[in-house]
Amino acid sequence: MSAPTWQKSTFSDGSDGDTCVELAPAGTCIRLRESEDPATELTAAPETFAGLLRALRAGKPPSRQP
Repeated sequence: MSAPTWQKSTFSDGSDGDTCVELAPAGTCIRLRESEDPATELTAAPETFAGLLRALRAGKPPSRQP
């Protein structure tokens, strides 16, 4: 498996510091990490990640699915 290509969030402060969220595609999933702790990654299905973004944009906490 090749190394992921990480993309910084557009909400990053723009510096090369450790203050941003990064995303990378991973087959049928999306990988997320905080640049301050790059060894810790979360993986989400695109539909789940899209739901999180919709909830955050609406100012609502995301609902939990069983």
